[in-house]
Amino acid sequence: MTLLAQALTVPAAAPVPQPLLLAESSVQSVDWLAISPPTIAAVAGLAVLVADLFLPERGKRLLGPVSAVALLISALPLLLLRTRDLATFCLPDRSHTCSYSADTLALVLQFLVLGAGFITVLLSMPAVRDLRLPAGEYWFLLLSATAGAALVPASRDLVTLVIALETASLPAFALVGMRHGSRGSAEAALKFFLSSVTATAVTLLGASFLYAVTGTLYFRGIDEGLTRADPQLEALGGAGLALTLVGFAFKASVVPFHFWVPDTYVGAPVPVAAFLSVVGKTAGISGLLLLLVQAFSSRAELWGTALAVLAAVTMTAGNAAALRQRTDRAHGAVRLLAWSSVGQAGYLLVPLAAAAPDMGGTDPAGAALSTVGATVAYLLMYGAVNLGAFAVVAHISRSSAANRLSDYRGLYAAHPVAALALAFFLLCLAGLPPGVIGLFAKVAIFSTAVGNGLGWLAVIMAVNVVVALFYYLRWTALVFRAPLPETAGAAAATGAGAPASAPARPRIAPPLAAGIALTAAAGIALSLDPELVLTLTAGGLR
Repeated sequence: MTLLAQALTVPAAAPVPQPLLLAESSVQSVDWLAISPPTIAAVAGLAVLVADLFLPERGKRLLGPVSAVALLISALPLLLLRTRDLATFCLPDRSHTCSYSADTLALVLQFLVLGAGFITVLLSMPAVRDLRLPAGEYWFLLLSATAGAALVPASRDLVTLVIALETASLPAFALVGMRHGSRGSAEAALKFFLSSVTATAVTLLGASFLYAVTGTLYFRGIDEGLTRADPQLEALGGAGLALTLVGFAFKASVVPFHFWVPDTYVGAPVPVAAFLSVVGKTAGISGLLLLLVQAFSSRAELWGTALAVLAAVTMTAGNAAALRQRTDRAHGAVRLLAWSSVGQAGYLLVPLAAAAPDMGGTDPAGAALSTVGATVAYLLMYGAVNLGAFAVVAHISRSSAANRLSDYRGLYAAHPVAALALAFFLLCLAGLPPGVIGLFAKVAIFSTAVGNGLGWLAVIMAVNVVVALFYYLRWTALVFRAPLPETAGAAAATGAGAPASAPARPRIAPPLAAGIALTAAAGIALSLDPELVLTLTAGGLR
């Protein structure tokens, strides 16, 4: 035993073998608490898919509630991470360069993504049953897309960011085309897939250009590398910057990468359209925010003016198209919300464009913080009220497959609470009281444009806000108008004691009622304390 111990003992002064040093230097620590929110959602998706193989048809009805509970559980670690500011998958060279950061910005956006995913699950429960969608596959795809979208705001290098965006996108293609036998659904999924794949390919090409110029894929390294790059590679770096932003502009439905939005929203089941309008947009805006503020802040002169022009064109094109929607057109409600989401994307770009002149100044961190606060405040408002509007649309779609705007006439007579909720959501999107949070978010964005010398963009935004008032208020007015005589007569003919003035509508399904109630409560809470979102995002960037 003594000889064996002597043989296995390494003297204190003996050098460590070089292969061992290399192995130790390549090991990255993993903080499981930091990555738990997207990880729990992803594992739950796999568990639901496997459970679907063994459950009988009656038992598969439980997969929806299980998915909702899984998203609630995945959001619980956010409470523990709130005061810790953790990072993981870091380089072992003590440079604090990490691929994943659970800072305040990431946590707030992950809360929005997981909360929107939870509301989407509630909206989907009646749709899965009514449309006879395959339950296991649907819930697996929805949870997987939510996990990918939750990973986006925590990513701090290009590889992780692109993988996260694709993890959010690939399941969405299948969700859009899941209605078997529907030609519109198949066409929407194909258009969405082809345009998204093209945008991803362009983004990867831009990332390869950036790596060639800077020699790194980490955001901070790219930002530093672009400032000290060889002058001969300056054009290549600028091209890489522009191409990399394309994929995220596509997900955020920024003009001219918006052409897939109306047909995809109409062809998809209504809950999937709601998911794309909030979770997909949050993923795209989060990616743009991280790239512009952290990776490309040193080259703000390249993207600042271009982004301001894109913001102006996007909000104008979206609002102009929404204004043209007729009340008697099939799927007019979903189309209006689709074009409205394009216009809202233009508003979300304004703080990013306004922060560009200060990125290279004496206080780039202050400019970034202002950008984060205004952008996230608007995202939270938009996410809550847009999901609420889609919840009411999902209810109407159960009794009216065409889902025209005219189908909402007389909604107040049939479902007063749903009508009041829809009116509140639309007024929030319009920026009118009692939707105080909508007004506050628009004022916050408007002030960033004025305060940073973009008065012309503020004027265009003000004009677009006024234009948007028309179609939001027109829809709101329809909700409170008396039903048409023939509709009222048909309702009376159905019997069951229905009043002659109320249209024949089914009762609101409990999951839809819960979705409407939760989103309305979120909108009211934010309206009562609109500065809450700015407080939450303080210190969001490290």
